[in-house]
Amino acid sequence: MLEQGMLSELVKYVLPSELIDYFELVDIKKEGDIVHFHLDELPVIPSEYAHLNLSGNGFYASSTIKDFPLRDKKVLLHVRRRRWVDESGKSYSRSWDLVAEGTRYSKEFAYFLKEAFGYPPDTCPIS
Repeated sequence: MLEQGMLSELVKYVLPSELIDYFELVDIKKEGDIVHFHLDELPVIPSEYAHLNLSGNGFYASSTIKDFPLRDKKVLLHVRRRRWVDESGKSYSRSWDLVAEGTRYSKEFAYFLKEAFGYPPDTCPIS
């Protein structure tokens, strides 16, 4: 069994870089030819809201992002963003830019598909 430090290092090479610092890998499941990575945003109040008295209020519904395949398996990232609330009940969250515009693909994977095949990601034969 890999020690925790080695596993954390391996995850850095597999997941998109913007997820590494702000999300925790909470589960991995294989379902047929798909590997599902489940990630939860870490409980760190966004710096732009540091002046507010915020408390955690669970998560928004999970978003699914298609990423690079691994060993002939499709990869889906299930990302849950944290929700924060102030004393009045107003909700806050960190602003994320995790997918390519107009797609559900990670930015790097969408760029690769477009460059390699010349297709918009949703019409590519391997997506």
